[in-house]
Amino acid sequence: MTKLPFEVGFTHYDQPPPDTIDDLEALRAADRFRFANVLSAWIEVDDSGRITAYGQDGGGHIGVTKLRLGRAGMTVQAVPFPDRRPDPDVTDEWVRFRQSAGGRTGLPAPRRVNHPPFVQLSAPVAWTTLEVTMHADGRSEQKLMGASPFPRHWVYDAGGKLFAKSGTIEFRTWLRQAFGVHTPWGDQDSPALVTEIETALERELSLSIMNPASRPRMRRLSRGETLVKQDEPGDELFLLLDGVLVVELDGEPVSEVGPGAVLGERALLEGGRRTATLRAATNCRVAAVNGEEIDPEALEELSRGHGA
Repeated sequence: MTKLPFEVGFTHYDQPPPDTIDDLEALRAADRFRFANVLSAWIEVDDSGRITAYGQDGGGHIGVTKLRLGRAGMTVQAVPFPDRRPDPDVTDEWVRFRQSAGGRTGLPAPRRVNHPPFVQLSAPVAWTTLEVTMHADGRSEQKLMGASPFPRHWVYDAGGKLFAKSGTIEFRTWLRQAFGVHTPWGDQDSPALVTEIETALERELSLSIMNPASRPRMRRLSRGETLVKQDEPGDELFLLLDGVLVVELDGEPVSEVGPGAVLGERALLEGGRRTATLRAATNCRVAAVNGEEIDPEALEELSRGHGA
């Protein structure tokens, strides 16, 4: 029932954001995001290489939720919460900044409570907690330290280039628990499982896989379950929709892949047997299609991008 407004068109699922962001305000005007957390920071370094001053700027930005029912429509503004900025960690060689930003989403939803009337109509909270470490030698690292379980969170570097995203989403957990003390404003964050971003080719292939003409078959894996085993025959191509899969060679884990990864092409190109085992590191959702539905040249390019 909680997803019904999405399915009937009352509201909508967001499209993935662009690979680069040049104008955040234009994205907000186009209804391309609900919340954005922008963490800006600076340091000053003297001639001896010691940090002598530092500062932090930026903050949260909110979008809107657009509701539609037939020809009628309305725009619901989200409710921003105050940005949380704890004091930075400071040394002579580096400074670490953190910032939590978010707020109450624009679409109220029912949640159970343990007192009469036992149902509360309230919008859950969406947020991210970012961390940036700046070094005196010019290096910097960016991390997504915490995030609400829903929606998907996308992480951009200082140049506006997409480089990571949250690896799992938990709609029911978010709907039931993202309130009050279960948020950074109640001093309880949710750790974020972060994965690398998929390639542009994988994004293009994902559209082909999810095309109704390709007849994708949906699968759910529990943590520890195996999607495919090395050396077994197989003729399907997979798109990881949510969660994290471990890639194993000869029983040893060699890498992890996150949402958006397209997998299984080598068996289609090299004799029909799986060249690696794919095991669920978290609960996963996967779409599968017959390999013959996909352009062989695209599979060749995908295989080259995956390396060995």
